Amino acid sequence: MEKEIRSTQEWKAAIREGRLDETFEKLYGMDKCVIQAQRERYLDALDGFVATYGEKEDVHLFSAPGRSEISGNHTDHNHGLVLAAAINLDAVGVAAKNEEGIVRVLSRGREMDVVDLSELTVKKDEINHSPALVRGVAAGFVKFGFRVGGYDAYTVTNVLKGSGLSSSAAFEILLGQMMNGLYNDQAADAVMLARIGQYAENVYFGKASGILDQMSSAVGGFVWMDFEDPTAPVVRPMKFDLSACGYALCIIDTGGSHSDLSDAYSAIPYEMKSVAKLFGKEVLRRVDEREWKEKLPTLRGRVSDRAILRSLHFFAENKRVNEAADALEKEDLPRFFAQIIRSGNSSFRYLQNVYASAKPEEQGLSLALAMAEELLEGKGAWRVHGGGFAGTVQCFVPLAFCDEFSDRMEEVFGKGSCHRLRVRPVGGLQIG
Repeated sequence: MEKEIRSTQEWKAAIREGRLDETFEKLYGMDKCVIQAQRERYLDALDGFVATYGEKEDVHLFSAPGRSEISGNHTDHNHGLVLAAAINLDAVGVAAKNEEGIVRVLSRGREMDVVDLSELTVKKDEINHSPALVRGVAAGFVKFGFRVGGYDAYTVTNVLKGSGLSSSAAFEILLGQMMNGLYNDQAADAVMLARIGQYAENVYFGKASGILDQMSSAVGGFVWMDFEDPTAPVVRPMKFDLSACGYALCIIDTGGSHSDLSDAYSAIPYEMKSVAKLFGKEVLRRVDEREWKEKLPTLRGRVSDRAILRSLHFFAENKRVNEAADALEKEDLPRFFAQIIRSGNSSFRYLQNVYASAKPEEQGLSLALAMAEELLEGKGAWRVHGGGFAGTVQCFVPLAFCDEFSDRMEEVFGKGSCHRLRVRPVGGLQIG
């Protein structure tokens, strides 16, 4: 890809001539049909940019992936360990500088977000809306000592919303990459971009989330993370090619609704922390597991039984993360799959986030897990995906079995409910 490619017309010519194919192969895989689909997708994004802002002579392309949590279910909020992976679904942005000190972001199918960079204080009317993320990312760059400036952007995404694949984090990292590339010569590293994204989500968007999602999107590939100090997490990228080992990562959308589940989600960190408080600690990571075991008989009655079970999950899950990571490093797939299955069983039995106790009649995840176990036992792995209670199941499926597996799942959960993914080896980036 020539460095001189800058104008929208030059980008279109480069894409049509296949000069971005090597990059597309790295991000999305080698399949020729997939590469052609990405060519069309990027051309569509460029057309959207031109239709919105007109032809420009200094245009840049950016991408930021969604992510899948592999192991470490509900541990980050208590400063635990997590193994995650970037995926080949991503948010793509076309952007160019402007001299107005204003950021304009039009995401396909949505209204344009317009943020004046002279006003970077939190706006209450933007909470829970996308302009808050645009403003928050810009404010994060200022907060951490980087430059900001105006730009015009058009974005498209294929990260499934409500699927636990972190479409919001992909958008935040995409915004960060655009400001980083256009005004900072990529001076902010992946960890800093993740911190800026989390800052935007926590302070401006109003969602008190950890940094897991942003870090996974920013770093890429498989990544082991330790949140003992959430302001300075330890991050270790891992080189492992799941596809080369003959497996696909499949996410099954069971169609469950996340509405009215806020209390169920918030109860998990609250209950874990209620156990930690009995030991004079804020989070379970600060509690010595041996002391927890010794004092287990005295905990009942002081906190709920479910809180005790959830703390049990936390301690065991941290160990499983390390076991799973070690298995990946040694390319020991049977041991890796065993840890994934154990993680899922712990989430079901002890964490209890596969279905909401308030809605026991709605158990799409339970059904999907039962089907996956029947189909994959002895040749793959399965577990609840993400926050749980509704939504998606994660499965590791042999490539030769993917079509049959997908057909069986879609017979029950509907056409298009099984999404065959691959782990993307790189995180958010500026393509050019």
